Amino acid sequence: MKIIVDADACPVTHIVERIAMEKEIDTLLICDTSHVMQSTYSQVITVDKGADSADFMVIQKGSKGDVVVTQDYGVAAMALGKGMYAIHQSGKWYTNENIDEMLFERHMAKQARKSSKNHMKGPKKRTREDDQRFEASLRKLIESTLL
Repeated sequence: MKIIVDADACPVTHIVERIAMEKEIDTLLICDTSHVMQSTYSQVITVDKGADSADFMVIQKGSKGDVVVTQDYGVAAMALGKGMYAIHQSGKWYTNENIDEMLFERHMAKQARKSSKNHMKGPKKRTREDDQRFEASLRKLIESTLL
């Protein structure tokens, strides 16, 4: 098993790396050229900037049983299709049981944004509790895959 992080603007990379080091799990951080990253532990793969180029590399580098960290529902759906596990930076697990509903909700939100002239607020500021929730969830996911 390895952990693959869709690392473009990912706020939990440091948590993933810390857990991966503890458990001696290989980790890939995948980003495009607009997000320069360095790591003393993980392999960093930088792809050309372009629509979904990092996303497709995440899927290309993954295989059955790997863990993917992404906030992109489309990446999560492709990962699940390859037999990988997927987790959101909030700690929510993507599953075959919930991914269709999540993709539908994303589609509906996009439609609402297109039809509205009101600008929606961005996500709220990340808290220490958010990081703790993600860490606990990632640890639980890794433990369940190692059984």
